[in-house]
Amino acid sequence: MNTVRIRPLKPALQTIAVEELNEVPQRVIDDVETLRDWVLKQPHLRGCTEHQFLLAFLRGTKFSLERAKLKYDRFYTLQASIPEVFNERRLATDPLTLDIVRSGILLRVPQHEEDAGPCVTIIRAGSYDTSKYKFQDIIRVGSMFGEIMMFEDENATISGYVEIMDMKGITGTHLFALQPELLRKFSTYADEAMPTRQKAIHFINVPPAFEAGFNTLKSFFPAKIKSRISVSSQPDAIFKLVSPDYLPVEYGGTHGVMADISHSMESMLSAYAQYFLDSQHFGCDEKLRELDNRPQKKSSTFGAVGSFRKLQID
Repeated sequence: MNTVRIRPLKPALQTIAVEELNEVPQRVIDDVETLRDWVLKQPHLRGCTEHQFLLAFLRGTKFSLERAKLKYDRFYTLQASIPEVFNERRLATDPLTLDIVRSGILLRVPQHEEDAGPCVTIIRAGSYDTSKYKFQDIIRVGSMFGEIMMFEDENATISGYVEIMDMKGITGTHLFALQPELLRKFSTYADEAMPTRQKAIHFINVPPAFEAGFNTLKSFFPAKIKSRISVSSQPDAIFKLVSPDYLPVEYGGTHGVMADISHSMESMLSAYAQYFLDSQHFGCDEKLRELDNRPQKKSSTFGAVGSFRKLQID
């Protein structure tokens, strides 16, 4: 029998998981196995079946197994609609990927051990050389760490995550490189397919001359995501979002330097080299979905076989 390995939760996160996500600790293993059995029965899907990975989908749908199936299917289905992000360069050993990580364009802000709040990522959108990278390259690397946090970061899978888009140093060239349509597509993917819950996107250090333009940028996002976006030109806006105790000295914080964060991120990426190599073969085969003519249950989005527990609401 396949051994289920689930990492235990810190007490504060366990409380949130039970009270807000409908998690029943004694039933988590059974729920993960039920979802895994369903995945393995889908001829059109080839994806990761690691237990911690699947648990992220259950937590991301408040343990509605029907919704978890739908989100898992969308996870691989929608990736095919963003080939500029999900392609052969999405590897932990790719030189461009490593260069972006080492440059500090993306920073996963460390959190205190007992912090049960959302995890935070800073994207330094004005700090990269547009002649060297495309914005889609930055998004690609960000997507890789988004998946790593499904395995590694219970703050992300239970409390959600916040993205801070730092526009310091932004130029007209950077704005042109932002690719609003790609932002729209990837934001939809993040909302509909990623099981981690996006809490907010904060644009900070926006040059006053561009502030109106960034507010216009909101129109490219779905309504739900649009309500989570804030835009500020104030230099101290980041301190309203993250404690200085967690920030590197370059941001006026006391938690090491950006190079330390980048080094930790590179080590974590290296640890998932095999996963991203395997991911090159994951996906959804629509032809096999169409050929699957088994009787379908009305209550199941994809005609899954097996019984599924409903939400327990007191």
